Amino acid sequence: MDYRGKFMVKPGEEVKLSKIDPDETFKTDKDAETLELTAKYTKELTELQNHLYAENRHSLLIVLQGMDAAGKDGVINHVLAPLNPQGCRCQPFKAPTELELAHDFLWRVHRAAPRKGEIVIFNRSHYEDVLVQRVHNLVPKEVWSERYELINDFEKLLWKSGTTIVKFFLHISEEEQLKRFKQRLEDPERNWKISESDYSERTYWDEYRKAFEEALSRCSFNHAPWYVIPSNHKYFRNLAISQILADTLRDLDMQMPPCKVDLEKIRQEYEQAAETIRRKKQSGHL
Repeated sequence: MDYRGKFMVKPGEEVKLSKIDPDETFKTDKDAETLELTAKYTKELTELQNHLYAENRHSLLIVLQGMDAAGKDGVINHVLAPLNPQGCRCQPFKAPTELELAHDFLWRVHRAAPRKGEIVIFNRSHYEDVLVQRVHNLVPKEVWSERYELINDFEKLLWKSGTTIVKFFLHISEEEQLKRFKQRLEDPERNWKISESDYSERTYWDEYRKAFEEALSRCSFNHAPWYVIPSNHKYFRNLAISQILADTLRDLDMQMPPCKVDLEKIRQEYEQAAETIRRKKQSGHL
């Protein structure tokens, strides 16, 4: 199945999250075949990353957004962890610092954008400024309502500069979120994820949904698409995202750069070095 075509928000499309089933798996089960297919895509991602890094012409920006406990960390751990850290960076966005607040809202984001040859993962992103800021009335409506256009211009600038942008909204239900909150309470290994704001933020579920819907509707383009990923089932979320990323990088048709040295000369030097080792072994000096 082509998950890009299935889950992409078409430019100009009005998103209604209530009409998208977060339990959808298209009859895909959590079986060996599904896990093997996900592993195949993640392996391909590492190979494509090698081409991206070596060619040094393109970069990739992955944006992860969703309600609390939607699975942003899970995607990073299970889909993106195999990537080579030499060419990959994860950038979380928490509450802005005093220095960041002294600049425009995109300042801290632009500084974190990927350089050529690099993959950067935004765990939350510049979209927080039309989500949290909107829901909690941290800035007036006339301020946050203008930010969609600024975000679109920013992403177009990145794209024009060689950055491929892929944005994922991890779509879970209220019931699933509460289930995951319970897991955090019961599992000592997950206690650290518990926040005092978990349950207070839940009371704003409908407001956040509306804010996400507007961001998804107004900021999805062919050069910077949003994908709404049904994420109640983690195995399916991982499968869909790994396929989308592999397909996206494959479409860049990246090539390994040509060798810049005289290969014949290097081969001769190798043979000479190998012969020296052989003679040392024969004489007992190695």
